[in-house]
Amino acid sequence: MSPTFRGRKQYTSQNVIAAMNRGMRFTYVLSGWEGSAHDASILADSLSRPDGLQILEGKFYLGDAGYACRPGILPPFRKTRYHFTEFYAKHRPQNAKELFNLRHSSLGVTIESAFAAMKNKFKVLDQKLFHAFDTQVKLALACCIFHNWILG
Repeated sequence: MSPTFRGRKQYTSQNVIAAMNRGMRFTYVLSGWEGSAHDASILADSLSRPDGLQILEGKFYLGDAGYACRPGILPPFRKTRYHFTEFYAKHRPQNAKELFNLRHSSLGVTIESAFAAMKNKFKVLDQKLFHAFDTQVKLALACCIFHNWILG
């Protein structure tokens, strides 16, 4: 496997972009990008595909700091406090950007929790895989489908 598919820990990894609704169900999943791919490149690809991510007029998806601000994608403000732990009784948000980032972070925790729950249910996602890469891509998609099915 080429170096682009090697993650920080030097084993094969892939990057997955997923959109999720408020019920923590996946509404869009694209897997198969190399682990070293930049989030913005994957997003651009997913938006350009005929069967790709569709963002309805007037609707938005939260994006992490790896995404640029673009129509329908709301990343946090850069160089502004973000993580929930940075805000406490004596250090409440001081301006609109900090308040936005605090609320963004709170919603982001929900998304991260859904991914953690899925990895907890499907241990194969959190292990060093010995399957062919095409199989790894399909495993990620299958786990997202099963996750949705379990939620009902």
